[in-house]
Amino acid sequence: MREFTEQEQVRREKVEEIRKVCNPYPERFPVNYSLKEARNLPDETKNVSVAGRIVFMRKMGKLSFLKLRDIEADLQISLKIDLLGEEAYSFFKSNIDLGDFIGVTGEIFTTHTGEKTLRADSFVFLGKALKPLPEKFHGLTDPELCYRKRYVDLIMNEETRKRFLIRIQFIRELRNYLDHLGYYEIETPILNNKASGATAKPFKAHHNALDMDVYLRIAPETYLKRAVVAGIPKVYEIARCFRNEGMDATHLQDFTMIEGYQAYYNYEDNMKLIQTMLQTIIQKIFGTLKITFGDKEIDLSGTWGKVSFRDIILKYADIDISVENTKEKLLNKIKEKNIEVESETPIENLGFGNLVDVLYKKVARPHMIGPVYLVEHPTSLSPLARSNDENHEISDRFQLVINGAEIVNGYSELVDPVEQEKRLLEQAKLKAGGDEEAMPMDYDYIGAMEYGMPPISGWGMGIDRMVQLLTGSDNIKDVVMFPLMRPEGQDLEEKEG
Repeated sequence: MREFTEQEQVRREKVEEIRKVCNPYPERFPVNYSLKEARNLPDETKNVSVAGRIVFMRKMGKLSFLKLRDIEADLQISLKIDLLGEEAYSFFKSNIDLGDFIGVTGEIFTTHTGEKTLRADSFVFLGKALKPLPEKFHGLTDPELCYRKRYVDLIMNEETRKRFLIRIQFIRELRNYLDHLGYYEIETPILNNKASGATAKPFKAHHNALDMDVYLRIAPETYLKRAVVAGIPKVYEIARCFRNEGMDATHLQDFTMIEGYQAYYNYEDNMKLIQTMLQTIIQKIFGTLKITFGDKEIDLSGTWGKVSFRDIILKYADIDISVENTKEKLLNKIKEKNIEVESETPIENLGFGNLVDVLYKKVARPHMIGPVYLVEHPTSLSPLARSNDENHEISDRFQLVINGAEIVNGYSELVDPVEQEKRLLEQAKLKAGGDEEAMPMDYDYIGAMEYGMPPISGWGMGIDRMVQLLTGSDNIKDVVMFPLMRPEGQDLEEKEG
């Protein structure tokens, strides 16, 4: 049997009192303005109907004030006994609590303190909050509780509401920008036979109806490129992806990304596209290209810089990967310099490309405030990217790094099916040797390539991480509305067990 606090019990009893007068959970209310729209109406606008949650209330003898809220705005409401009548006003004072939903109809005016207000001619009860909201002046401040109870966090904390409005607007503007350029948005499978499209450790599941193991996608890449084969020259997807890897302030195992592909482009074309697109969208949302993250101001204006993998590692680790150009040589050099790289896969099992990558992430990336494009990746780190025509040991690839985090990854695509098959076979050998981030062989994708591919360049951007940067959020969970959390009490249960 569930136990309730005294406040919760009183609220439950009020529901029964409300039933004597009206349905406490009606089916609808005819709203003609949002709270934000109502705040911008001129005084003396009549027959304004709004609805929302009560987040502030001051009940007095013949005049009461309350504040309604949704994610966009608050609106003050005045309730007067001589306009509502004694019966309705008494019902309000006796039965309505903070957190309840009501609908109100009336006239807009401005108080002597300058507060835009709706003077209620009538109101309708729309829903009882059985649990009280946190105290006004303390709200919800525990970060973990904010993640677990985001619905309360959004009600109580203005900064949270601002963050998610920025996220919503950013995704909307991304779509608008690409749609305006003639891109088509499509959907690709989340459940796959192969964990392809990136070098990452996948989540594995079992499909009961087909009696086979499947993988949650780590990227939509190979299916979007199949769409180019099918005749869609400009294509993108905003996709939920899943990588069974480490969790920290800038990484989650399930995340939202966007990938876009354009036929007849190369990676340099896409570097220009990304810069112009992000500058346009950020300027539109914020009115500036200077963003603040902690104590740093990052200027996104102008032409973004470019640095090679070799140069950045040479600068921060004094290791030349063009000399230490095999797995064995590079591993010996890392150990010689006592550099402790971080990898879930034992570093002895990593291939050369992945070893270069973990070295770069350890010694160089934290120093890259940017925005800067990282280029000239080892080919073995980029099994789906086109090799450079002048140096086959590097790929035509870029990563956009801002504030020490990878924001965008893109490259000129490998469209030669014979070379692609060779590279995936090499990846399969690495996987068999213990490199869990290596890609598996995917003959279905090779088969699609064999029908012919034009020149293509593609890119992917982590939306969560980009919004984290734009909002100056310390943890990526701050910009994910409902992040996955360990069930409450599980740690304690495990210890007791």
